[in-house]
Amino acid sequence: MDMTNRTYLDYNATAPMRPQARDMLVRVLGDVGNASSVHREGRAARGIIETARDRVADLVGGRGKHVIFTGSGSEANNLVLAPGFRRVDGAPAQTLLVGAGEHPCVLEGHRFDPGAVEHIPLRADGLVDLAWLEARLADLGGAPVLVSIQLANNETGAIQPVAEAASLVRAAGGLMHCDAVQAAGKIGIDIDALGVDALTLSAHKLGGPQGVGALVLAGEGYVLDRLVRGGGQERNWRAGTENVAGIAAFGEAARVAREALGEEESRLRDLRAEFETAIRENCPDAVIFSENAPRLPNTILFAVPGKRAETALIALDLNGAALSSGSACSSGKVKSSHVLEAMGVSPALAESALRLSFGWNTQKDAVTHFTAAFARLLSNRNQNSECAA
Repeated sequence: MDMTNRTYLDYNATAPMRPQARDMLVRVLGDVGNASSVHREGRAARGIIETARDRVADLVGGRGKHVIFTGSGSEANNLVLAPGFRRVDGAPAQTLLVGAGEHPCVLEGHRFDPGAVEHIPLRADGLVDLAWLEARLADLGGAPVLVSIQLANNETGAIQPVAEAASLVRAAGGLMHCDAVQAAGKIGIDIDALGVDALTLSAHKLGGPQGVGALVLAGEGYVLDRLVRGGGQERNWRAGTENVAGIAAFGEAARVAREALGEEESRLRDLRAEFETAIRENCPDAVIFSENAPRLPNTILFAVPGKRAETALIALDLNGAALSSGSACSSGKVKSSHVLEAMGVSPALAESALRLSFGWNTQKDAVTHFTAAFARLLSNRNQNSECAA
């Protein structure tokens, strides 16, 4: 496919691999050695993994020995969201409280009985309702509880009040998990400052390869109910021969993302403002969701009233701009957004939601290309549309 005249604006689905990560991946793919072997080749593979472990930990202010590599962010969430995740001296959680706007791998990937799971409501701005959480924790009366709230929503980009929630959970004697997949590499993260017990990451969201994730624990003293059983890899927490090349590339992507973080966050924020100006100028009645909440600098979820997302995505794609809807299922078909539903957005408006996300390789010309594709989309709109091209 000729990508010369295309603009990729779906980084929240997957980001292009950073050159440094790609080079690392290719180099390590040429090596031989099982990291569990004691010979020189095995020790070399082990060294590569441990270097990557430290780099991933550095990205979130953690320690390498507390990083558990997995096959994806979804697997990492499935690993930790189980009654068996507890402190060594604590009882298993009886209740799981999760944000209503969490990724499906949190909403559906836990190992609790369905009757033990409750959703923390979202406010109209897309942020979790801390007052509800505080009241519910009080109702539980100190019973063991696990709470999971994402650091940033993958659709709206809304940055959740995780530190404030974690403070409430600690005071109630519970455990706090944070899905930081979308936030990592886009905003600064410090696991200690957040006050969470564990957070999850995914390599391909920050410029690493697909097929590698990580669970980062806040320290020692935790027990996990293993999801993948077999050998003693990853300190007996996740069996299976390690994906050495993928892990190495993950570590390299984490290193580059961390080093560029401050300057990159500012640059992406400026780009977001330009994209939003283009949206407003072409469609004054466009709705930008979570606009008044703190958001990731690279994410815009917006709706063009009267223009269905599925139709708009096809038109934009044909005009060279790759976006996504508010939510897409594994088959690639557009479906309604549970996030917008939880925010109280009307079904008609939610059906028009488009997500524009960009990142490390996005330049200013992407705004020009998107604007041209967006204008062409609106020029073919339904006559009843309120937008003005």
